[in-house]
Amino acid sequence: MSRIGRKPVALPSGVTVTVGDTEVKVKGPKGEVSRKIVPGISFIEEDNTVTVHRNSENPKIRAYHGLMRALLANMVIGVSKGFTKGLEIQGVGYKAEIKGKTLVMNLGFSHPIEYPFPDGITISVEKGTKLLVAGVDKETVGQVAAELRGKRPPDSYKGKGVRYAGEYVRLKAGKSQ
Repeated sequence: MSRIGRKPVALPSGVTVTVGDTEVKVKGPKGEVSRKIVPGISFIEEDNTVTVHRNSENPKIRAYHGLMRALLANMVIGVSKGFTKGLEIQGVGYKAEIKGKTLVMNLGFSHPIEYPFPDGITISVEKGTKLLVAGVDKETVGQVAAELRGKRPPDSYKGKGVRYAGEYVRLKAGKSQ
């Protein structure tokens, strides 16, 4: 039996879980998130907790047991607290600004890079070099942060580019005379 799958998911006040035939919806103060249910997995709600059960011992169903519980727990955390991911821009002249629902970044290319926000994601810029990606879906927040970092990953010689907040980039020595 999955150790993760057996743990019940506690529901904070203001969070409701609705289980349908093919999807589970979690609604809270920050928003609403839904996800498809793997056939063979069921959710039982009782006393402000939700327990994930599997209906058979099929190896595929067993593999999804802990995954579905972890996804449900992330959905509950997302609608109650939200998720954030920080990014830092390093380099002379490298900066970012928000214009409407679009993030415009100058990253040393001949043209500015425009990135439109996906639905449910907010991006804030601090001092032109610090970005904060926030939202209720952990998967989407991480994907947006990865796409922004991918526009100009950190250079291994000078360290210029977009990196995650707190990310350490080991610099190479370069040429020796």
